[in-house]
Amino acid sequence: MFRTGFGFDVHRLKKKYPLFIGGVLIPSDKGAVGHSDADVLIHAICDALLGAASLKDIGYHFPDNSDEYKNIDSKILLNKVVELITINGYKIVNIDSTVCLETPKIASFIPEIIKVLANILGIEQSQFSVKATTTEKLGYTGKRKGISAYAVALVKKIN
Repeated sequence: MFRTGFGFDVHRLKKKYPLFIGGVLIPSDKGAVGHSDADVLIHAICDALLGAASLKDIGYHFPDNSDEYKNIDSKILLNKVVELITINGYKIVNIDSTVCLETPKIASFIPEIIKVLANILGIEQSQFSVKATTTEKLGYTGKRKGISAYAVALVKKIN
C-alpha cells in the first residue's frame, strides 16, 4: 500500500539569525526565527512523512514549548521522524519539496542539501527533489519577512 503526505512550514526572517535550509547553513543577512534551528525545509519534510504514515504532525512529536527541543538541530528531528515511520512499517519511496524565498538564491546549495538529507532519510539522492522559487516580491516571502517550504512524501507500507 502506498500513502502520500503533505507538509508545509513557515518561519519569520530576522537579522542576526542563522539561516538553515535542509540541514545546510546558508550565508544570508537574515535568518529564520524559531524554537529549534527553524529549518523550514526539514520541518515541511517531517510533516509530509508524518502525514503519510498518519502519525500526527511535527508539533505533536516535538512541541515548541518544550525545553528539550529549544535550539535543536532539525536534522535530529528528521532522524527521529524517519525512525517513527520505520517503526510503523513504512519505507520512503520519494520526496518532492520546494523552498520559497526571495534571497539569498539557494540553487548552488541544493546538491549539498540533497546529499545531507538523503543520507538521513535513508534513500538515494535520486529519490529526493528540492526546488527553490521566489514569490516575485509578493507577500511576506517577497518582502523578505519570512521563508516557507512545501513537501510531498510518498511512502510504502512494508509490513
